[in-house]
Amino acid sequence: MSAHNYLAYDYPALSVFWSMLVFFLWIMWFVLLFRVVVDVFRDDDLGGWGKAGWLVFVICLPFLGVFVYLIARGKNMGRREAEQARAQQQAVDSYIRQAAQAGAPPTKADELAKLSAMRSHGDITDDEFRRAKELVLSGSGPAERPHGVSSSSAR
Repeated sequence: MSAHNYLAYDYPALSVFWSMLVFFLWIMWFVLLFRVVVDVFRDDDLGGWGKAGWLVFVICLPFLGVFVYLIARGKNMGRREAEQARAQQQAVDSYIRQAAQAGAPPTKADELAKLSAMRSHGDITDDEFRRAKELVLSGSGPAERPHGVSSSSAR
């Protein structure tokens, strides 16, 4: 028995091409397989038994299972993926808006709403409300609590 040792110069260029093609097709196959499995779990139209059936079919007979899944349900895979991407983007946008509003200083409308609530609860008089409102609208600073009102009664 003679073992052949192939060196880099003994390996023909076409064999390198075919090896790389087989390697990339093998990687693409696993990407497709995992996308199908993820889509099975992502689909809200399928019940638990339907998901289990497709998963068993795809795992036991991978080539046939993936191709049958793509033929039967592949039409809406892109739609489901786009919906998930849209939902993730909306979640990120709402988090960014929420974080930006938390650190923002109160606006004049916020200050006036607080003053109005204090007046309706009887914490400040109409005259104190009018003076504080003028301060807020003039832009000379945030509405301050009148001197006669303590912090415990401002709630």
